[in-house]
Amino acid sequence: MARNNASRLGLGEDKKQDTSPPPAATGNSEFQFVTPTEFVEIPTEGKYYPEGHPLHGQKTVEIRYMTAKEEDILSSATLIKNNMVIDRLLHSVFVDKTINPDLLFVGDKNALLIATRVTGYGSEYDTQVICPSCYSSSEHAFSLNDINLYKGGDYKDFNIEESDEGTFYIDLPMSKVRVEVRLLLGKDEKYLAQLAANKQKGGLNETPLTDQFKRVIISVNGHRNKAAVDKFVDNMPARDSRHLRSAYSKIVPNVDMKFGFDCPKCNLHSRVEVPLGPGFLWPPT
Repeated sequence: MARNNASRLGLGEDKKQDTSPPPAATGNSEFQFVTPTEFVEIPTEGKYYPEGHPLHGQKTVEIRYMTAKEEDILSSATLIKNNMVIDRLLHSVFVDKTINPDLLFVGDKNALLIATRVTGYGSEYDTQVICPSCYSSSEHAFSLNDINLYKGGDYKDFNIEESDEGTFYIDLPMSKVRVEVRLLLGKDEKYLAQLAANKQKGGLNETPLTDQFKRVIISVNGHRNKAAVDKFVDNMPARDSRHLRSAYSKIVPNVDMKFGFDCPKCNLHSRVEVPLGPGFLWPPT
């Protein structure tokens, strides 16, 4: 992330590269090349990782620039089929190999993935955008250097209380129930994606909203029984559901992927969520 602007990714001209001396050359090779690295700021600033986690209290993660080795990972049919590409890519570029992508908070994982993409293919990202007004599709170029980080905590309009364990209590307006929620990890994201795929494959109705609630809510009025939590979620009033979604979005540190967009068809000016399509990690040659 840019060191002179804590709200932005440290990419482009402001990126911080590792200035430590390169390792001594070994062997008889006449050509030596050291892959550059940079420090990427993460939105959680290491606040919610437990003691013993490699990112506990750490505001940045050091990554290597993408190389041909990482391109091999991106093109691996086996990794793509098994939905392992992202985790293998990130683990490959981490300087600290004790960092497990499954145990990263989703917002941190997103920031590191975007920074990795920039080191490999640059900051420009061209993709199709659907206008929220006229629904026309048009090509638009975004600069990933302009992405901001949301570090959480902006929930003064909600009755939210943070616990010493890094969880959050939210009072729901309709049922008057107090729920305790946690931040999603990379492994939770994969679980939810697999659950949705299994339901689709089995011809079952997809339930992404309640599935996520059942994953993030860990107690209801102090009761941590999983069956009780699931039952509450299935019967949660819509007004409470809406409140919980809004409150949770204010809790979660993440990457802000909204950009200004001018529709060439209807001239609407708005902010749109940048879609991360196939070209994000596999840009056209």
